[in-house]
Amino acid sequence: MCVTSPNKGFTLIEIMIAVVLLGILSAALYGSYFTVLNARERASEGMEARRELGSTLDLIRREFAAAKFDGVDKRLRFIVEDRDNFGKPSSTLEMTTLVPATGTDRKESGISAVRYRLVEKDKQFILTRREQDIFFETADAKEYPQMERISDFLVECSNDGTKWVRSWDTAAALNNSLPKMVRVTMHVVEDGRPVEFYILANSRVNGI
Repeated sequence: MCVTSPNKGFTLIEIMIAVVLLGILSAALYGSYFTVLNARERASEGMEARRELGSTLDLIRREFAAAKFDGVDKRLRFIVEDRDNFGKPSSTLEMTTLVPATGTDRKESGISAVRYRLVEKDKQFILTRREQDIFFETADAKEYPQMERISDFLVECSNDGTKWVRSWDTAAALNNSLPKMVRVTMHVVEDGRPVEFYILANSRVNGI
C-alpha cells in the first residue's frame, strides 16, 4: 500500500519569490537605517556648529565690551576693514581689549590686540583669531582657527543704532573714538542653505 504525504514542500518558484521579497525588505531596512544615521550625524554637526557659533559671537561681544582706546596711546586701537570675497562680506576686526589671564608663567598685562579675519582654505572659509599682548609680546602672534563651516563674516559699527558703517579706524580723524556699538553677522550652512546669526555689542570701557 502506498501512502502519500500531505506535505509536498515548497516549489522552486515559491523559494525564488521568497528570496526576492526578503531582498527587497532587507534593502528597504538597510536604506532606512543609513538615512536615519545620516540625519542623526547632520543634526549632531548642526548642534556643534551652533555651539561653536554662539561661543564665538559671545566672545566677540565680551571683547568689544572691554575694548580700550584713549586717543593717545597708539597701541590702543579699533579697526574694522570692509573686504569682499566673491560678493560675500569678509570683514577684518582688530581691537585692543582686556583679556583674562592664562595662568601660565609668561608675562601678561591683561591687555591684548585681538584680530579676527576670514581666510580661505581648501575652498572653505575659516574665521581665525589672533591675540597678542601689547606690552610683553613683540613678535607677531600666530592666528588660530576660531570657527569653521562659515560662509561670511560682517562687522558693522554705529554710534546711534540707525546708521551702520562697514569701516572704522580710531586712527582716522573721522572716527578717532570707539563706536558705541557693533553688529556682527555670520552665515553658516545648514542642510545646504545659509542661516543668519548676529549679535549687537555695546562698548563699556575706555582708556587704560
